[in-house]
Amino acid sequence: MHTAFRPAPPASSNAAQRPSARPPAAAGRTGVLLVNLGTPGAPTPAAVRRYLAEFLHDHRVVDLTRWLWCPVLHFIILPLRSPKVAKAYASIWTPEGSPLLALTRRLTHGLAAVLPNADMRFAMRYGQPSVASVLREMDAAGCTRIVVLPLYPQYSASTSASVHDAVMREVLTWRRQPDLRLLQDYHTDTGWVAAVAASVRAHWAANGRGEKLLMSFHGLPQRFVDAGDPYAAQCEASARAIAAALDLSDGDWALTYQSRFGREPWLLPATDTTLKAWGEANAGTVDVLCPGFAVDCLETLEEIAEQNAHAYVEAGGAALRYIPALNDAPTHVAVLAALLQREVPSLVAATTPSPAQAAGA
Repeated sequence: MHTAFRPAPPASSNAAQRPSARPPAAAGRTGVLLVNLGTPGAPTPAAVRRYLAEFLHDHRVVDLTRWLWCPVLHFIILPLRSPKVAKAYASIWTPEGSPLLALTRRLTHGLAAVLPNADMRFAMRYGQPSVASVLREMDAAGCTRIVVLPLYPQYSASTSASVHDAVMREVLTWRRQPDLRLLQDYHTDTGWVAAVAASVRAHWAANGRGEKLLMSFHGLPQRFVDAGDPYAAQCEASARAIAAALDLSDGDWALTYQSRFGREPWLLPATDTTLKAWGEANAGTVDVLCPGFAVDCLETLEEIAEQNAHAYVEAGGAALRYIPALNDAPTHVAVLAALLQREVPSLVAATTPSPAQAAGA
C-alpha cells in the first residue's frame, strides 16, 4: 500500500538555503529510501542517552503533554535507563557496530544490486544517517521520484507514520517537489509471508521442531489501538497468514507482544508472562519468531534471545530458540524488490528469483 503525494511548494523567503535552489539536475531518476527505527552510535550511556532522547521526544511515540513528559524524560528516565540500555547494547554489539545498522546497510546493498536503476539508500528515523540528510543527498543526486519504504511490515502511527512525518518535514521545504510515494505496510504480502514461513521451515530442518511456535511482536499502548491504530489487527493478520503457510493448528502457536514501557496498559498477551507460564507448565522447547522486525536488533537479539531465553529456562522450560529475522537474506531482498517494483514498474530488476522461488515455495 502507498500514499502518493505531490505537495504544492510552500512560500518561503529562504529559498537560497534549500537543496533545490541549486541548478536543477537531470530529471527522471528514481530514488528508494529504506527507513529503519534507529540505533545509538555506540554502546555507551552517553550515546544511548542521545538516541533515547530523540526517540522518546517523538510525539508519535509518547503523546503525553510536553510540559509533563519532558521533565520526567530528562531527569528520571534518561539518567536511569541509559546505563542499563547501554549494557544491553554492549551484549549484542558487533565489529560492524549496531546489528540493526549493519543489517539495514547490507539489505540496502542487496536491493541496490537487484534494482540497479534505482538510487537505493537507507536512513534511520532516530540517529544517523538521518532521514532529512539522506533525502537531501537524493535531491542533490537528481531524484525526481522518491519511494519511501519504512521497514515495518505492520503499520503503526508510532513507527510508519513517524517516518512519513520526518519525510514530509524535509521535502515540504524544497522548491522543487519530488513525485513522492510513502508505503504504508506489507503485513500480508504473499511473498513476505512465504519468506517468513520458509525461514521457520529452515530452522526446523536444521534444529528440529519445537513443541510450540511463539510469534512475538513489539508492543503498543492499548489506548493507541483503541483510538484507531491498525497495528494490532495487522499483527494478528500477519500471524494468522504465517501459521496458515506453515499448516499450524491453533494449539501449535501463539501471538504475544513484547517490550512494554511505562505503567499504562499495553497490548496483551505479553511475551514475558506467556513464556513464564509455559515454562512453569513444562512446555518443552519453544521456537520464537519476531515477524514485526525486518532485521535483527536489540529487541530480538537481547530481549528475546538472551533475556527471555534465560527467563524461560529458569521458569522450567527446556529451551527457547530464536529464529532470526529475514535480515539481508536473498529471500528478503526478493520480497522487497517485488514490492518496490509493484509501486514503480519502471524499476528494472537484474536477473533474480521471484520471492516465491527465493523462498523455496
